[in-house]
Order: sequence, then C-alpha cells, then structure tokens
Amino acid sequence: MADTKREIERKYEATDDTRLPDLTRAAGVDRMAHHGLTELDAVYYDTADLRLAADALTLRRRTGGADEGWHLKFPVATGIRDEIHEPLADALPPPLAALLRSRVRHAEIAPVVRLLSARDVHRLTAADGALLAEVSVDRVRAERLAGEGTGTTAAWTEIEVELADDGDPAILDAVEKRLRKAGVRPATSASKLARALEETTPRRDETGHGKPALHTAGDHVLAYVREQIRVIVDLDPAVRRDLPDSVHKMRVATRRLRSTFKTHRGLLDREVTDPLGAELKWLAAELGLDRDQEVLDERLGSRVDALPAALTLGPVRGRMRAWSAARRTGSRRRIIDVLDGKRYLDLLDALDALIADPPLRPAAGRAPEKALPRAVLKDYKKLARRMSHALEQPPGPGRDTAMHEARKAAKRARYAGETARPALGKPAKRFAKRVKAVQSVLGDHQDSVVAREALRMLAIQSHAAGETAFTWGLLYGQEEAAAEARERELPEVWARACAPGLRADLKR
Repeated sequence: MADTKREIERKYEATDDTRLPDLTRAAGVDRMAHHGLTELDAVYYDTADLRLAADALTLRRRTGGADEGWHLKFPVATGIRDEIHEPLADALPPPLAALLRSRVRHAEIAPVVRLLSARDVHRLTAADGALLAEVSVDRVRAERLAGEGTGTTAAWTEIEVELADDGDPAILDAVEKRLRKAGVRPATSASKLARALEETTPRRDETGHGKPALHTAGDHVLAYVREQIRVIVDLDPAVRRDLPDSVHKMRVATRRLRSTFKTHRGLLDREVTDPLGAELKWLAAELGLDRDQEVLDERLGSRVDALPAALTLGPVRGRMRAWSAARRTGSRRRIIDVLDGKRYLDLLDALDALIADPPLRPAAGRAPEKALPRAVLKDYKKLARRMSHALEQPPGPGRDTAMHEARKAAKRARYAGETARPALGKPAKRFAKRVKAVQSVLGDHQDSVVAREALRMLAIQSHAAGETAFTWGLLYGQEEAAAEARERELPEVWARACAPGLRADLKR
C-alpha cells in the first residue's frame, strides 16, 4: 500500500497584504524560521458529477515541493485527513484507483481544477529544535478545467498551519490564538479544492437542498437504507487499507441492510429486495471468513494470558498459533479480490438503482407512526417466540442452537428499532437498547459455544501429538462456566426487553 500520513491542519483567511504575526509568542514556540518560497502546480481529478468532492475526498497530481506526486486525501475529522501518497506518474496509480473504486466504479476520472500556488513557508520549532508546525502563506490561482464554469478563474490568499508529525495539537490552539489576535480568522472552506469549486461554479437560486424530508414510513426506511449503503461505500477504502475494525463494520452494515429489507417487506417490493438480500448475505460471508477466526483468537488468547504459568502446560501458545494459521483462509487477499470483482460492483450499482427508483409498495405511503411500530413489533414477536423456545430447552446442544437462533432474531429486532428511531423517538431508542442487551448476552453465549468446540479440537490435536491436554481442558471448563453465567443472566435481561410498557410506547 502507498505511504500514508495523518495530516492535521487549520486554514485561515488572508489577503495579499496579510503579514504573519510573531508566532514565537505562542505557547511552546521558541523559534520561527523562514523556510523559503515554493511554486506548486496541482491538478485535481474527479468524476463529471464530482463524486469525490461530494464526500470531501481530494485526488491531485502535484509538481513542485518536496512531496510532489499523486495525493489522495480522506477526511477523518474536522481539520484532520489521511493523505496517501504515490510517486509522480502520468496516469493515476493503480493503488489509488483501487481506493476510489467503490465511489467511482465505471465513471471516468478526469481533471476538474488546476491550482497554482506560491507557498511561503515558515517553520515553528521548540527550544530543543524539534519541529512543531509549518505555517505557510499561500497565494492561490484556480482554474476550472471541466464542468460548469469551465475556464473560470479565481484567486485568493490563505494561511495554512500544519502540525508536525507526532506533534501536540495544543500548538495549533496556541498559534490560532496569536493569529486571531492579529485579526486573522478561520477559513470558511475546508480545502483549497472546495473553495475553487465554490468560486468557479455559476451561482443559482436554488431551494430544496439538504436531507430528504421524512414524511412517510417509506421515507424513513429509505433513509436508513441510504445510510447503510453510504457506510459500505465509505468503508471500502478502509478495508483495502486494512484499518482496524473496518471489515467488521462493513459486515455489520451489510447485515443491517439485509435485515431492513426483510423487516419491511410490506413497504418494499420483495422482487427487488430479495435478490439484493441474497447478494448482501454473500458479501457478509466473504467479509466474515477471517473475522470470526480473529474474534476467536482474541478470546482464547486472553484466556491463556490470564492463566498462571503453573497451569499453562505444554506448548500452548505455539499450538494455538499453528491451529489458527491453518484455519485462516488467506482472506486478506481474498477480500481485496471480492472488492475488485464484478459481482461486488454490480451489487453497489444495484443498491444505487434501488435508491434512485425505490420499489415502494402502497403501504410505504402510510404515516411512520402507524407503519413502523407494526414492523418493529412483528420482529419482536418473532424474537419472543425464539426466546421462549430457548428458555424452555434443557442445557445442552439444543439450547445452544436455540439461543443462537434467538440471537439472530434479536439483531433483526434491534435494527428495526434503529430504523424507527427518527420517527418514534425515545420509545424506539429504549426498545433498541434493551434488545441490544439481549443480543449481547446471546452473542457472548454463542462465542463461548464456538470457543468450546475450538478448545476440544485443540485438545484432540495436542493429545495426538503426545502433548498434555490439561490446559485445554481447564480453558474448556472456564468457557462452560461463562456460558452457564450467560444462561442465568438471560431471563432477567429478557424480562426488561419484553416489558409491556416498552412495547406499548411504540404504539403511541
């Protein structure tokens, strides 16, 4: 993967005659040294409908400066972006193209804006000489290269303060305090590209912008569907970059979406949503190939780490590492292949098509206060049946299976509550929270079931290799006790989730 840098910066409005104040008076700054003037030539790329700009992503090819090359920036938080760098080349480097695939798909990426900047840089250092931040005065000239406003130009001056690698963000606050005292104010645009697009786009009198109005039950369901699709698309680059928890979060979004299609079959045409649900199930399975093993490894590893050395007999950690490696599928490469494959991209296109032309049934036009509680309570009744069955089972494999089925129903009921929350408010929030607690108990129980089977296999392998199986038996006992504790806890947690008043609130 290309080089990645966490960029933390702040931008300020300036004019051609703006002069930097003495920033050595900012707390922590010992020296302010002029570093010279650099000419930068950057061409920004996007699709014709500006998909990247709409998500606050920037893709540019820049010459001049120490880091010339291709840069792709993903927003992390206000003033914070991850900048991914590839060496200078004529064409867009494949690693960057892959990170954009979920958004771009079949569209062409082409130049949209060119920025010529004269950057006057000053470096702020501490008393020990450590670099704290770079402050630059940028005189910018922008030219629109495509789309509305082609040929239009704009010019402005801005001040940019970028924190040094591993720097203390408090320095940015101290510098801002000095700049504000000198009359300098924060910029209204988040980036140079955003300002260039704003100033080179013809202005119109338009109304109706913002989030779609939520008048009907169908509006609320589509809003939730739209949100989950956005999560999948946004997490695609994070999964490719192997960022922590990204695979898990993407998998959860696919499950939420599939569950929503099932819950709201009365509002959405099944002929459209059932095939999409099948594809979402496939995607979730692909994403889960190594995720489940990762969760199991963490659980067993923490159990082993907690044991006294006197009870860790034999090559326990080595045996566990070998067992885990044998079970892993090499899915890191497999997941990337899935994300690059036609089936996945076709799924994203089909989801976009659903949003563009929603397959709404007549019931979707009903008031959300009427239709959504009905859907939530339907899922709740299914959960109640499964819970009743699970609680009636004697301890053993039958109860384990019944509790696992109840867990899946709890997830679906919880997601139904989340969908209804914007319309129903606190009752839906309380419902989802209580059902999530049930899901958590059932989930931990299922994790213990899986862990016990894994420990049994490890004990068999150890015995076959002439090793003692004592430690695996001890851990099995711990997992058995953990499962029993969850089983004892479940009736009370379920009682809170099925309180009559909680359900009655949903109907009001």
